[in-house]
Amino acid sequence: MANASGLFTPSMRLSSSLGLNPSGFCSSEVIPKRVRCFSSLSQGVESSPPVESRVPRLVSKGCKLVGCGSAVPQLQISNDDLAKIVDTSDEWISTRTGIRNRRVLTGNESLTGLATEAALKALEMAQVEPDDVDLILLCTSTPEDLFGGAPQVEPDDIQKALGCKGNPLAFDITAACSGFVLGLVSASCYIRGGGFKNVLVIGADSLSRYVDWTDRGTCILFGDAAGAVLVQACDSEEDGLFGFDLHSDGDGNRHLNAGIKENEKNHELGTNGSVLGFPPNNSSFSCIKMNGTEVFRFAVSVVPQTIEASLAKAGLDRSDIDWLLLHQANKRIIDGVATRLEVPKDRVISNLANYGNTSAASIPLALDEAVRSGKVKQGQTIATAGFGAGLTWGSAILRWG
Repeated sequence: MANASGLFTPSMRLSSSLGLNPSGFCSSEVIPKRVRCFSSLSQGVESSPPVESRVPRLVSKGCKLVGCGSAVPQLQISNDDLAKIVDTSDEWISTRTGIRNRRVLTGNESLTGLATEAALKALEMAQVEPDDVDLILLCTSTPEDLFGGAPQVEPDDIQKALGCKGNPLAFDITAACSGFVLGLVSASCYIRGGGFKNVLVIGADSLSRYVDWTDRGTCILFGDAAGAVLVQACDSEEDGLFGFDLHSDGDGNRHLNAGIKENEKNHELGTNGSVLGFPPNNSSFSCIKMNGTEVFRFAVSVVPQTIEASLAKAGLDRSDIDWLLLHQANKRIIDGVATRLEVPKDRVISNLANYGNTSAASIPLALDEAVRSGKVKQGQTIATAGFGAGLTWGSAILRWG
């Protein structure tokens, strides 16, 4: 039964008797709108009156994407620009990655500023006031505060910049390039199981801060950006998230990481009999390290599998997909996945050439451009997938609008 907060208690199990559909969500069609409780203690004892069950109200809720927005830094770095600082060329980069330009934060720009701009655009499209937002999920691996970018204090407070006077819950989701997909699924869970109405999902990263600009194998790949969507509660008949599939494999971390590195020890410390190794050294994160060959093999293998799994859970076929929208990492990966899924090139959304790999921002950034250009239309079905460091990967089948 539901507890006082309206959430399910840990002991409750959802089974086929509650109408679970293949996507893992509950179908409202087989759940009675009223649950009547009867006493079986003894004869003569009056039965309890009918009560409204809180379960149907929660599990019958759907969610849909009703607004999107994006923002990028002003500075554009071309392949020719990179050729001036590392041994590379436009031809070498574009043929291997499909990337020609990327944007990089400079000067007074901030990642929080980009995230706020993208979120405001999403709210404007959705015609939702900032104070009606119940939850802000910031999907990022590069927050501008150790304790998270979503609930930051001034001067870069996303809540305050948006005008959210009710102090809605805000927190970060760290799953690298899979972050936005995890954010979408998390938003749907808060709506379906927690009664939330308007959830902002923001994907924003500034990987340029963690790039070794002398390493031509990685510095050519990454850029900075932010994208956002507004996920809104709706009736189950309008539900726009049909199915999802999520995974991680920590053993693959060795192929793509940016681990902590210790700075040089202050030799003045620990010389008067203190415990060896204390106080600990100050630390910082290293630059991104990647085994490109292994990451490519990983992506072209797991991404088609996870999309097929999401389609199966949604009860859909490949032919039901109007658009394929993948994390924008590498053109060869995008083309390889599209080929395996038999999705025509003209049904693949990609802006990789203009922005490079923007991590958690890449999917909402590409979606926003596709929607605003009129490419993606109301009611169309999108298969989307993220994949990257962790290693993490996941997919979702959703409807726009």
